[in-house]
Amino acid sequence: MREVILTDSQGNDIGLAEIIDAHTGEGKLHKAFSVYIFGTNGNEILIQQRSGKKMLFPLVWANTCCSHPFPGEGAQEAGMRRLQEECGLSCTLEEAGTLIYKAQDPNGNGVEHEHVTLLKGYMDSQTVPNPHPDEIEDIRWINVDDVLREMADTPEKYAPWFHLGLKQLL
Repeated sequence: MREVILTDSQGNDIGLAEIIDAHTGEGKLHKAFSVYIFGTNGNEILIQQRSGKKMLFPLVWANTCCSHPFPGEGAQEAGMRRLQEECGLSCTLEEAGTLIYKAQDPNGNGVEHEHVTLLKGYMDSQTVPNPHPDEIEDIRWINVDDVLREMADTPEKYAPWFHLGLKQLL
């Protein structure tokens, strides 16, 4: 089973936990990263609908990709790795802040309790992703104003970390 890095509220590593243990019960605060890819003009963002196979928050729309760094792996390195694995894309990422959140899965399948490093990158919005079917149900470029409107109208269709991260980045 894969492990995640447990952290305190300041982002300091305090140990490891099995991924399932970190996401069940009350959840354990652990390191994560969220990648936000914007079009080169900054007006579009690449968002994904999470696979229906996901244990937590299946079929909700979220940022470009997100996951957990491996022990000893930095957030940027992990973000670039995961962007390639999930979306078939590569681009330079920069750290753009952190946030902490805790959210119960709407289906009662567990909890996210994460110390997230926000990663931001840019690429041509004509770029066609190659999504991994076990990770992504659907993927699309969307105008930032349009996604903000959709998030306001139907917040439950969007991942809680996406609401928080996008707000912080804009």
